[in-house]
Amino acid sequence: MNRLAVIVHCLDDCRTALRAAEESGCAVTLRSAPGAAAYLGAPAFKAMVETARSEHPDVDAQAVLDCGNEPGLALAAFRHGLDRVRVDLRPEVRARVNDIAAQCGATLDDDPSPALDLGVEAEPLSASRDWLAKERK
Repeated sequence: MNRLAVIVHCLDDCRTALRAAEESGCAVTLRSAPGAAAYLGAPAFKAMVETARSEHPDVDAQAVLDCGNEPGLALAAFRHGLDRVRVDLRPEVRARVNDIAAQCGATLDDDPSPALDLGVEAEPLSASRDWLAKERK
């Protein structure tokens, strides 16, 4: 199944993306904004995703926290129970972080596909519906 990504900045964005996914029967990836781990933190991202998922339990959703170029933020995300992170690292550092991720049952996300950024959308629900409609095509 194709899984499109939506960049979320807050709990309302998570709710919006999951509502649109639920309505369309699509799988979705909730991706944080680039570098969000530095200012939002893993616990806050995890809490907002879990809250939204509890309101839409039938949606096939995964969450990815963007840790920028900070391996320590990725490791902190694993400690807080997140199982997918994006991190931009030199190959040798990435290999070590990837090994730690595997030991934690986590993965590094390197999906280059574009994502819908709800932070720039005037009508986030409509934009999410239109974006996720691509999955069915």
